[in-house]
Amino acid sequence: MSEIRRKLWPLGVALSVLVPLAAAAPVAAAASHRPATGTTPASDCALPGRTGWTDEGHNTDYTQFQRPIGTKHVLMLFVDFPDAKATDSTTAYYNELAEAPDWMRKDSYGRLKLDITPLKRWVRMPQDSTSYGFQRGITFQQHELYVSQAVKAAEPYVDFSQYDMLYIVANKAATAISFSPTYLYDPTTTGIVANGKRVKWAVTFGQDMWHWGFKVADHETSHTFGLPDLYSFTGDTHQYVRGWDLMGNIAGPSPQHVGWERWKFGWIDDAQVACLAETGSRTVHLKAVESPGGTKIAVIRTSETTAYVAESRKAVGGDAQACSSGVLIYKVDSSTQTGNGPVQVVNGNPAATAPTGCTPLDMAAFRPGQSFTDPGTGVRIDVKNSSALHDDISITKQ
Repeated sequence: MSEIRRKLWPLGVALSVLVPLAAAAPVAAAASHRPATGTTPASDCALPGRTGWTDEGHNTDYTQFQRPIGTKHVLMLFVDFPDAKATDSTTAYYNELAEAPDWMRKDSYGRLKLDITPLKRWVRMPQDSTSYGFQRGITFQQHELYVSQAVKAAEPYVDFSQYDMLYIVANKAATAISFSPTYLYDPTTTGIVANGKRVKWAVTFGQDMWHWGFKVADHETSHTFGLPDLYSFTGDTHQYVRGWDLMGNIAGPSPQHVGWERWKFGWIDDAQVACLAETGSRTVHLKAVESPGGTKIAVIRTSETTAYVAESRKAVGGDAQACSSGVLIYKVDSSTQTGNGPVQVVNGNPAATAPTGCTPLDMAAFRPGQSFTDPGTGVRIDVKNSSALHDDISITKQ
């Protein structure tokens, strides 16, 4: 699952349209929490994106991507094909994805709402399902044709000007529509226009939605907000984050977005970020990212585009099936492209035996008495105490 790119890359996944990003400043929601202890402003630890596309930088271009705050009105279309006609109801398809808004609402602390309106009928595509190139090498042109034809087929029944984005769901008989890539428009072209409004963002769901479930909608929608994929496009698919983030393993045991991405999105405020951008030390009382309020992340900046982040992760909420809990430490590199490890989790328990359903990296959370050091950057993170929803740490940069 990924975004479709205008220039096809020789990778084993589908990618997206490449356009330069403007250096737009992030907009965070109004601060509603007491600042983390210390005087360094959080902005000193914000990293600029350097890939020109989806990445972990804070300067997301919100003309190219959607701003992940407020209500997003989503139209859900159901499509079938001349060679794969639907004989079932659209109800089961809607129900498979229906929990996505509630999951995203909780993940965002109520700052984002997906308002999904289904068009409760099948609309027939003009071409056979096998003709659209829904393989991992699908091109942007093929994908845009698919979206445009779905829009045209549905135009007699709906006013597209009322919606921010589309979910286009293929029927089960269309096995050629195998996976669920995201369409991100190319602002340099005419593109798709319906009812006088540009269609900028769409998720086209294929047969893998029946494997991943509703969280595939949350993963793909996050691409429209500018997030990269955290799984690997080469080698071990989940070598970087395993089950610690929805942008990695959708079906992982701890799939809620990491705190860094919540900050990038404006779901947590600058006042909830403890920043160490220069040499020094500070202690931080972290509240679990799964629970609202409190200081959410401690960030130690190590270069123009890199930082270490520490956050408290607990087996509650969307992470109720977590394999380990405590302090999650990871490295962020905003110059690293999607699929190449822009976020990499540090395993605090490499010798731990992972129980059934877990992998070694899912056991990564640090516990009281454990420390992480990176001599190359002078970074040290010590875990001091832990409680049901909090962890106390000290961070140092030499």
